[in-house]
Amino acid sequence: MMCGWEWYTCCHMTTFIVGLGNPGHQYENSRHNVGREVAKEFAVQEKCTDFVYQKKSNAQISAGTLQNVPVKIVLPDTMMNNSGKSVMQFVRSKNAARKTVVVRDDLDLPVGAIKMSFGRGSGGHKGVESIMGALKTKDFAQIKIGISSITPKGKLRKPKGNEKVISHVLGKFSPKEREYLAGARTRARKVLSLFVSDGIEKAMQFANSK
Repeated sequence: MMCGWEWYTCCHMTTFIVGLGNPGHQYENSRHNVGREVAKEFAVQEKCTDFVYQKKSNAQISAGTLQNVPVKIVLPDTMMNNSGKSVMQFVRSKNAARKTVVVRDDLDLPVGAIKMSFGRGSGGHKGVESIMGALKTKDFAQIKIGISSITPKGKLRKPKGNEKVISHVLGKFSPKEREYLAGARTRARKVLSLFVSDGIEKAMQFANSK
């Protein structure tokens, strides 16, 4: 149990939102960049500052305040698999990690679905693995946005084999997938707002409710 001052300090620490993806126009709107897109949308929604490149962290940075809580949005400009190199420049303690949420794509979820977790593994996501390695902890939040298709019978259709996985995640969403994705992106932004203003429990409750 936290005492009053500890609670106040924790709640008023900067919340870090990390949008994962690859930098460069060729990767824009790809499935692998959906986390980066959602983080950008959140920055606009909450009227945060324009993104500015920071050389030291090799990342695009935006900042704002939501419900009196300072927020920093980080878009690593490393390639996806080296995202931790950027994130570690901002998240420098275990407490800071607990106030961090990583927004990323997920092959284990269908397009249109989202899920939130805290203190869980990477699920094979190389960007998340890089962050865990750099921070030396997995105690941060993840918002996972589905990018796999569904069979006519409603089963998840994941690409199999390394080449097909790479082709899928770097490919663009189809127009139909974009329709399903719109609701998931809106929901993910709501989860981000709840994480900042109300904490992990309420954010997870909303994100993971059917």
